[in-house]
This record gives sequence, C-alpha cells and structure tokens, in this order.
Amino acid sequence: MNFNFGEVLTRAWQIIWKHKVLWIFGILASCGRGGGGGGNGGGGNTGFDTQSPDLPPQVMQWLQTIEQNIQTYIAIGVAVICVIWIITIFLSTIGKIGLIRGTSQADENVEKLIFGQLFSESTPYFWRVLGLSVILGLPVFIFALTVAIFAVFLVLGIAGSGSGNEPLAALGIIPLVIGCVCLLIPVMFVLRMIFRQAERAVVLENMAVLPSLSRGWEVFRANLGPIIVMAIILAILGFIVGLIIAIPVFLVVFPTIFALAMGQGESYTPLIFMGVCLCLYVPVALVLQGIVTAYTESAWTLTYMRITKTQDETPEVLEANA
Repeated sequence: MNFNFGEVLTRAWQIIWKHKVLWIFGILASCGRGGGGGGNGGGGNTGFDTQSPDLPPQVMQWLQTIEQNIQTYIAIGVAVICVIWIITIFLSTIGKIGLIRGTSQADENVEKLIFGQLFSESTPYFWRVLGLSVILGLPVFIFALTVAIFAVFLVLGIAGSGSGNEPLAALGIIPLVIGCVCLLIPVMFVLRMIFRQAERAVVLENMAVLPSLSRGWEVFRANLGPIIVMAIILAILGFIVGLIIAIPVFLVVFPTIFALAMGQGESYTPLIFMGVCLCLYVPVALVLQGIVTAYTESAWTLTYMRITKTQDETPEVLEANA
C-alpha cells in the first residue's frame, strides 16, 4: 500500500496550528499519561519525636493533631486521591475523544472548532472509549498478577524448605521479572496499535466496543506496514521533543544538586530556587506536552482516515474495473 506519511504528518501540524483549541484537548488527554501516585507505607513506630528541638511549637502541635487523628486523615487522603483519579480518567478520555473528533472535522475543512461544542459532542463516546482502555489494561493486570503470584509461591517454597537461600531466591526472581517484561513489551505494542484503531472506529464510525475491536484488528492486520512505520516515526518525534522539554529541568536540577553537594547541605537556598523554577516551568511543560499529544493523536486519526478510506474504496474500484 502506497501511504503518504509526509502528507499525514504535515496535515496534522497544519490542523493543530490552525485550531489551537485542540491544544486544550491535548492537555486534557495528557492527564492520564503521568505516573500514578504512590502510597505511604505504615508500620513500626507511628509516633512523632516530640523531643526534636528544631521544630517550632506550632508545628509540633500540628504533628500531634495528625497523630491523634491518623485514621481520619488517611481516609480523607484516600478519598481525595480517588476523586482526583476519577477526574483524571474523565478528562483524559474526553481529551482523546475531542482530538479524534476535532481532527476529523478539521480535515473536512471546518472553519472553526469550538471547545464547548466539541466537548459536548465527545461525551456520548466516553463509556465506550473508557471500556476499551479497561480491556487494554486487563492483559497487563492479569500478566503482572500471575508473575507476582508465581514469585511469591517460589519464595515461600524456598523459605519453607529451610535451606537458607531466601536472599538468593529473591535475586533469582529479578531475571524472571525482566524476561516477562521483555515478553510483554511487543505484545503490548501490538495491542496498543489495535486499540488505537478501535478508538477511532468508536468515535469516527460510531461503533460499539466489541465491533470496534474487530474493526481495529482488521485495519491493523490489513495495514501492518504503514501503522508500524507511523508508530516508529511518532515515537522518535515524541522522544526528541520530550528531551527538549526536559532540558530546562536538567539545567535547574543538576546545578542545584551540585550546589547542595558543595555546600554540604548548609544552605537550602539552591533547593528553594529549584522549587520555584520548577513550579514556574510546570505550566509551560504542560502546554508543550499538550501540543505534542494533540499532534500525535491528530496524526493517528488522519492515518486511520486515510487507511480506511483507501481500504473501503478498494472493493468498489475493483468492481468498477471488472
């Protein structure tokens, strides 16, 4: 199949540059791509050291209040995390849908994209696209759970034998985990490519979840070469732009670490300066990442539109020539 990669990549940039409202949807879609939050481990002595001379009385009183109501604060923290997680999932899913619909409309020469209209048009597809995301995450969850259970039983079995080789057994699990991850990477790549097509089948062709998966597999299988090449191109572009976005962070963090090392931690001024600079740069990085996401999703949408248009027209052309 003769696929014009240059036309798709150029057109994607033209669309997101003309319709900058797609940057907002790119920022929303980027919400779900950050690292997840971690929990704090408990155990041991949970009390605070009330003998510390470095803390003012107000701080010590605040710490004691937290200690006395630790369960309440934990419950509030978990609830806040859950609310943020739900909002993040909603916004990232709507952002992705908005990018798909917006790119499709812009490619059909719509003069102006309106945020509110595009947002409301995206909501009917929310549950189906979210369902696809859940289905995509199931293989990873099942695979990770299986490896974890196997590793736990392996360690418990060696520990029960009383051989004293528990540390060696724990180290022996590391190559197993690395091997499983290496096996999972190509599988997830293929699944991700199929699900990218399925998401666009849902939004652009108004399909249900299971038919969209079938459609995604059909499109991926029939256009393996163009899809893989496009994935490589966008991955390289994303990597390069990601490094460029990270350069200001490196320019602030590494000198700060060097200054703290030279000063042996006697002054926290470099650390405060680094924190202020990073806080100021976060909105800039968020916008830049939103633009990258908007471009990537637009390119994938145009790829799907070009591929399926050619694929769907091929039988008609063959019939006409016959």
